[in-house]
Amino acid sequence: MIELQVLHAIVPLLIVVCAVLVARFKDLISAVIALAALSLLLALEFYLLQAPDVAIAEAGIGAAITTAIFVIAIRATKRT
Repeated sequence: MIELQVLHAIVPLLIVVCAVLVARFKDLISAVIALAALSLLLALEFYLLQAPDVAIAEAGIGAAITTAIFVIAIRATKRT
């Protein structure tokens, strides 16, 4: 029971840290990777809150598909 309470305290803090990193990174690929980590942490939080269907959707769409689309779009542009 204590472990679950610790996870409920740590995961939101990590989500906030990832969100700050997304805003602070100058390199777009690094920001996309941080956004993918944020999405996976958010999926974990949904699972901990006993919403597995939302967690699966967030992991599949938020972490996988959105990250792939962002990476493809960034690779199609010139890096300066």
